[in-house]
Amino acid sequence: MIILASKSPRRRELLSLITEDFEIMSADVDESLDEGISPEEAVMYLSKIKAEPFKHSGKTVIGADTVVAVGKKILGKPESNEQAFAMLKSLSGRVHSVFTGVTILNGESSKTFYCKTDVEFYDLTDEEIISYIKTGECSDKAGAYGIQGKGALLVKGINGDYFNVVGLPISMLNRELKCF
Repeated sequence: MIILASKSPRRRELLSLITEDFEIMSADVDESLDEGISPEEAVMYLSKIKAEPFKHSGKTVIGADTVVAVGKKILGKPESNEQAFAMLKSLSGRVHSVFTGVTILNGESSKTFYCKTDVEFYDLTDEEIISYIKTGECSDKAGAYGIQGKGALLVKGINGDYFNVVGLPISMLNRELKCF
């Protein structure tokens, strides 16, 4: 039995491609990050703190977190439509990186890793950005878009694991679980 320490419906759906033998649990944790932390360090740290509350459950625990970064600047989830617009404008016509950190715990044993995927957006007009924001998809997504929905229309190409951008690098996770 596995505990997926995440409220994300996308992670739930992706983990079910590996196994149906899991349950969803999550704890409220302080996701504040230190100033200047790298995206790689951020996602590994956040995945650990999401998994740790269930460390002594006697079950294998998977914690995960995804961030979007332009260079070393981390874009979180937008708190308003204005913030979503600014994020999407900053991604327009350029390549950004999506990082997902994953922590696997079972008692005192643990493994933490991250996956990086580069995503290139088309040049977006203000009207295209406003139209996308009106879909409501961007409100709970890092970087203000979801590649698995209408956000796919913003994407010119990707280099790396598509499922990492959705929120869980399932192929890498599957291999790590087999070794764990």
